[in-house]
Amino acid sequence: MAFQLGAALLDACVLSVLEKEDTYGYVLTQNVREVMSVSESTLYPVLRRLQKGEYLTTYDQPFDGRNRRYYTITDKGREQ
Repeated sequence: MAFQLGAALLDACVLSVLEKEDTYGYVLTQNVREVMSVSESTLYPVLRRLQKGEYLTTYDQPFDGRNRRYYTITDKGREQ
């Protein structure tokens, strides 16, 4: 049985993962996939929306000659 997940539920899952630790997109996707089916192409627009709403911020860290973008939850995101 397939059903559409609401944006609020997906937002809550992402914020819940980030509340435990900062992480980058691939690991974040894998963690969210432990509880629901989601693709990276679905997750990145969610991350941009949460960042625009000031629920999370980003920072870059070098890894193997390139940067990884890490996501971190804000106080506003914790309240949400």
